[in-house]
Amino acid sequence: MEYSVQAILCFLCFTTCCAFTYDDSHAGNSPGAGFDGLEPQWKSATATYVKQSDGGSISLGGACGYGDVFHWVTYGMYSAGLSAMLFNRGRTCGACFQIRCVDHILWCRQGSPAVTLTATDFCPPNYALPSDYGGWCNFPKQHFELSEAAFAEIAEVDKAADIVPIQYRRVKCGSRGGGLRFTASGSRQFYQVLVTNVGGDGEVVGVKVKGSRTGWIPMARNWGQNWQCYVDLIGQPLSFEVTTSDGKTLTSYNVAPPSWLFGQTFEGKQFSG
Repeated sequence: MEYSVQAILCFLCFTTCCAFTYDDSHAGNSPGAGFDGLEPQWKSATATYVKQSDGGSISLGGACGYGDVFHWVTYGMYSAGLSAMLFNRGRTCGACFQIRCVDHILWCRQGSPAVTLTATDFCPPNYALPSDYGGWCNFPKQHFELSEAAFAEIAEVDKAADIVPIQYRRVKCGSRGGGLRFTASGSRQFYQVLVTNVGGDGEVVGVKVKGSRTGWIPMARNWGQNWQCYVDLIGQPLSFEVTTSDGKTLTSYNVAPPSWLFGQTFEGKQFSG
């Protein structure tokens, strides 16, 4: 994404130019007011957006393995690419965040409305530029890259610079439509499964697979939400055990029939919201 000199200079001075103090007593926005999430306290970060027509990292969703998330009913426009500090080498894939634009009366929408997003990709650093002058995703910056549609819900796109100050917090993803989805890939001696559409906490930290001729086999994270093991599971019905970062475990028995094929997707149970 390219930024104009004017936009960058505006961001550098936003704390002294047209700034205001956000009133955290607004109904529904205080940390404890009707909040059923994972991290009640707001943290400071920044956000930019990419137009769908321009491509960009979140249009591909490559770092989590989800594919083109813009065409997913589950994720769609409410997806975000995260800087390295937040992405945590892919461990954060699938987690949900509530964000709101703050501290600028011209750029932020009135009342600082919040939007909930799913972490679906990585916002790569650009160490050729300083972190406060174009290298927004450089470590250890905490930064979100949004779709234009999601960005427009928290900021005035026509008025705002390309980057705005925000606050964020981890929240539950709620109940996704349908169950967890397991997409198989690999070969006879190598089995990999992509886990998507995860409700509840959203952040998967452990996966096990079981065939009709095996016990429960712990899988290792390959990248994003792709999990792997070196076992021949062809011709066996498959069950999966998924654990999220809040410690909850969900078991889906016999999700894939004995005739399953690589490339197919099967649906299991779902975490409660």
